[in-house]
Amino acid sequence: MPRHAALTATFLFAALAGTCAHAQEAPKFDEALAKSLGADQRGMRSYVFVLLKTGPNQIPAGPERDEMFKGHFANMERLAKDKKLVVAGPYDGVEGWRGMFIFAVSDIEEAKKLVATDPVIIKGAMVAEYHKLYSTAGLMMVNEIHGKLSKP
Repeated sequence: MPRHAALTATFLFAALAGTCAHAQEAPKFDEALAKSLGADQRGMRSYVFVLLKTGPNQIPAGPERDEMFKGHFANMERLAKDKKLVVAGPYDGVEGWRGMFIFAVSDIEEAKKLVATDPVIIKGAMVAEYHKLYSTAGLMMVNEIHGKLSKP
């Protein structure tokens, strides 16, 4: 299995395991919640997974790089508040893998427009690879839950 497929499978397994852990309790179907999260009859929905890789333009340490990453984090925060970015995180940099986004859009072209607003992409420090993803609609709650887990 290619590395990206294995990592994606691992991520999805972890996300689904958290969702399925409550299955033992036989949760009651919540139609309003399912609708608000865009869930289909299986409790799933479409997303676009974006793999961020090292780009051709490496910005050396200093004010320009600091400003670029400040903008990168502000952009992610904006997209999360707009409920477009549902999950993001860094990778270890091995094989040029830098990070990932999961967008609550079903169309790769829309995801490309969102990613194009990110300073790390604009500066060429990272490049993006796009893949359609079908996963639990529960991912839409990650930002809300994360906000309750991180101290101000």
